Order: sequence, then structure tokens, then C-alpha cells
Amino acid sequence: MQNFQFSNPTKIIFGKGEIKRLPKEIPSNSKVLVIYGGGSVKKTGLLETIKEVLKDYQLGEFGGIEPNPTYETLMKAVELIRKENYDFLLAVGGGSVIDGTKFIAAAVPFTQGDPWELVEKHLPIDTALPFATVLTLPATGSEMNNGAVITRKALQAKLPFFSPVTFPRFSILDPIYTYTLPNKQIANGVVDAFVHVMEQYLTYPVAGKVQDRFAEGLLLTLVEEGPIALQDPENYDVRANIMWTATLALNGLIGSGVPQDWSTHMVGHEITALYGLDHAQTLAIVLPSMLEVMKEEKAAKLLQYSERIWNIDINLSPAEKIELAIEKTRNFFETMGVRTRLSDYGLGEETIEKIIAGLKAHGMVKLGEKGTVTTEVVRQVLALSL
Repeated sequence: MQNFQFSNPTKIIFGKGEIKRLPKEIPSNSKVLVIYGGGSVKKTGLLETIKEVLKDYQLGEFGGIEPNPTYETLMKAVELIRKENYDFLLAVGGGSVIDGTKFIAAAVPFTQGDPWELVEKHLPIDTALPFATVLTLPATGSEMNNGAVITRKALQAKLPFFSPVTFPRFSILDPIYTYTLPNKQIANGVVDAFVHVMEQYLTYPVAGKVQDRFAEGLLLTLVEEGPIALQDPENYDVRANIMWTATLALNGLIGSGVPQDWSTHMVGHEITALYGLDHAQTLAIVLPSMLEVMKEEKAAKLLQYSERIWNIDINLSPAEKIELAIEKTRNFFETMGVRTRLSDYGLGEETIEKIIAGLKAHGMVKLGEKGTVTTEVVRQVLALSL
């Protein structure tokens, strides 16, 4: 096991009806800006519930955060906060709203230049407005980590940032609020969480037995519960397990002390920035082909994955086990309703060089747990993904 430091200050408040705890968690003298996305929080009544629960606070609203939150929209919120002096942010939604809120929280006190530099140049983020979340779409784990991914449309760039000061103060996770999600969002969330685990698990062995077993438990839960969630959308236990799995998939725990990959994510970000595909759709396209191209380097963990997750016959040859494990991974995504080929989204061979150019422009030329996923490797991966 590798050396590591693990710290996660986010308080999780999990369960049915826990929205009532909001006033106990937000300082009583706060001026709160509620930040949300496309309006589903209004349709479901959640926004009105929050207003009622926080009726003794000064409240404002900012809606319209996109599924891939854009710098252009987020800066409008920054301007509003600076003008109206809001001092606490409440993100109500899924990972995109929470990611966007992290950027807003960091950008408001940043007055030394364009806040985009915090993302593009990885400038240190030393201070941020306090914020919390009410999660409605389990997928990214953003409710319990300090990372975010922001898109700048004008540059066709989708880039990540991290800071010790961009952890949510607390997050409320009530599975009831996921009942009204359309199947597409349920499926995307399961795929997103699955690939988050894979990026931290399917690398090379370092005797991190605890991390491996945690990761495998999360993968097995998603494989078992994901399809049920599509068929039985108001099964509380299923939704609760998926919600908690998505949070644990990216709160830093399973990635501590083990190598991490993230090449699939970096390639996926370029596809989203260029062509607007959902984040999970890009992951479903890239991961099976990435595993295929990198199967020799990842052989030991692929064999472990084949046996522990997919129960593949131990009497098969190692090569057969690996091929079957990759096939089952692709089939799982397809079973969830998330297609796994570029051509499924109307994209062809002409996209490959554009994606490669994007990676080069953003310095993503040596990816993966060993830095061996070069642009030539990505070219092979994308060719297999057509």
C-alpha cells in the first residue's frame, strides 16, 4: 500500500425527511443563496420545502446551472453574490450544480484576475464562501469531495480543479428526492459512479486489500441495484444504496493509498466539451476500449475484477477472463441504457483528431496511473470506440 493522507470534513446527513435539519446546520445570521439547475427542484416542490424550512433566513435564488456547468453562467452568479453580499451558498441538485457552486464559492473572493485562471492555471485556492448541498441526483460524489469540473464554452474546454477549501460544509442525502428522476439520469448516475470506482480500482496491485474490497463492494452494489432502480423507481432501499455508493465512490476513501488512473475521464471531458454528450455517456464509450488497449498493463487487476465482480470461470485462460470481463462491463452499461459506441451518438472517425487536439491543448498527453496513456494510445482507444 502506498503512503497517503486522508481527510474529509464534509458532514453527511442521510435519510428520509432530513431536510428539516437545514436550520440547525446553517449559521442563523447567514444570507443564503440557493443555487439550482433547470427547474426540476421547482416541479418536485423541493425548492418550496427549502424556502419553508429556511423561512427565518435572508434567501435568494440563482437557477439555470447547466448539466455541464459553464463558466459563463457561473460568473453571473458570482456577480450577483458580490453585489448582494450573500455569505452562504446552498447547492440543490446533482453534481453539476454542486460543481458549479464550488467554482462560485472560490471565484467570489478571488479578485486578483479572471477566476477562470483558478481552473486553467491551477492557481492555489486559499479561501471560498461556505456552502452546503442538498443532493437530488447521485452520480458524481461531488457532495462529499473537494473537486469540480467546469466548462468554458468559448474555449471548448472542460477542466477540473481541486482545493482543500472547496469541501461542502455538509450534504443532505434523502433518497426520496431521487424518485422522480427520469431513467436516463438514473442510468447516467450509476455509470458515472461505476467508472469513478474503476478509475481508482482497476490499475495495478499495491496490496491495498482494504481499498480493493471497498471498491468491489461498491461495484457489486451498482451491478445489483442499478437495473432494479430502472424498473422500481420508488424502492427506497435500492435508491438509498445507489445514493450512498455514488458518494463513497469519490469521497477519497477508496483512492487513498492506491494508484489512480483517470484517463477515461480526461478523454471523456474532451468529448463532452466538443460534442455535448452527457458525462456518463462519454465514460461508457471510452472505458471498455481503454481497458482493451491497456489490458496487458492492467492484467493483474483485470483478472481480479473478472473473478470478484463477474464470477468468471476460473478455469478459463487469463486472456479469456480478461476479454469476458471487458465484454461484461460494456454489456452492463448497455443494460442500463447507456450506449457505448461513438457511432451510437452520430460521431465517426472525424472526431478522433479533434479529441486528440483538445487533449494536447490542455496538456493531457501522459495520462493513466503510469503516465503511459499517450495521445497515440488514446487514438487507438477512440478507434476501438467507433
